[in-house]
Amino acid sequence: MDTANQDINLNSPHKGLGSDSISDLPEERGAAAVSPGTLPPGLTEEEAEELRLELTKVEEEINTLRQVLSAKERHASELKRKLGLSPLTEFKQNITKSWQDVQTSNAYVTMSEKLGQWNEKVKGCDIYLSASSTLDDITSSEVYKKTQETLSQAGQKTSAALSTVGTAISRKLGDMRNSPTFKSFEDKVGNIKYKVVGGKANGESAHSPNESEPAQENAPF
Repeated sequence: MDTANQDINLNSPHKGLGSDSISDLPEERGAAAVSPGTLPPGLTEEEAEELRLELTKVEEEINTLRQVLSAKERHASELKRKLGLSPLTEFKQNITKSWQDVQTSNAYVTMSEKLGQWNEKVKGCDIYLSASSTLDDITSSEVYKKTQETLSQAGQKTSAALSTVGTAISRKLGDMRNSPTFKSFEDKVGNIKYKVVGGKANGESAHSPNESEPAQENAPF
């Protein structure tokens, strides 16, 4: 056997393979693709080979962990489906839990305490007390009370005036309906409706071309 065609390093992942078999393998990348001529300074070939082997093992472990994680995620999804937990329900639960975590966090508690202290300081300062006192004086002053009474009386008068106008309009409409002119107009509209609708109901034309138009009984309105 020609030893030149074999990998001289027994720890190599390609040991026992000939040069033809090695040439058929896919091109390696990363640390496994480092050749002796491109090794970093201070790194020997033996150390580089150990690092390649360790990298291969780590990558295999990563792939295994990915497969395990994918299987666990599918199992978790199946359990959620059986429990009736939809993605929207899970999202709401996550939002609620996140808000609870925020409320119990040290930063939120500290900020709430500071805001409470600032509120007490603002209420106790001279400017706030002076403004509150001024507002109380204004609301209890005679001018304010008179203005409030005037506005109230104006509102009542406006409501009464609108009510009176509405009553007058209703009365005027009632008088118009009871007037002889409106009744005469209503009778004429009724006669026209009877002639049009009644003639069609009896199979007769309202205006036959072979019949003369009847004389009007009443004078035009």
